[in-house]
Amino acid sequence: MAAQTSKKWFAVYTRPRWEKKVHKLLEEKGIESYCPLNKVHRKWSDRIKIVDEPLFKSYVFVKVNEDEKTQVRMTQGVVNFIYWLGKPALIKEKEIDTIKKFLNDHHDVEVRAIDIKEGKKVMVQSGILMGKEGTVKKVMNKKVEVVIESIGFILSAYIDKTKIIVLEK
Repeated sequence: MAAQTSKKWFAVYTRPRWEKKVHKLLEEKGIESYCPLNKVHRKWSDRIKIVDEPLFKSYVFVKVNEDEKTQVRMTQGVVNFIYWLGKPALIKEKEIDTIKKFLNDHHDVEVRAIDIKEGKKVMVQSGILMGKEGTVKKVMNKKVEVVIESIGFILSAYIDKTKIIVLEK
């Protein structure tokens, strides 16, 4: 029963340009929601204005328990939860806090997807190979084959894309 009452962060996919509306509708239902807004300088012919734009296009974060997921899905403008490996993608509280702090400290923030390509140098962030550097050998849907050269051997491991960081541009 405790698992049903504990709330966790998830990402939901919204209709295009509905992020702020979905956030408001969710809050009206009493559901904790977060729509990260980026302060962006926009130039018109006669002035420059700072406007709030959603940082992640078509994404809103919600903190819900299992019982509230249906309410979220039934909200106008919500397409569905974002899925990862067949389940709604769980977002860590510290990642939400990091986004909030970053947006509080910076304006005109740019969002880019991680570019993982063959031949790129990467570092493993968790698991038994944590801290090890390697080279991407092969990129699949959700996994990357990384060659780790250490102690005179080449170790090849299939690693979840979320567990590596790119070291070079």
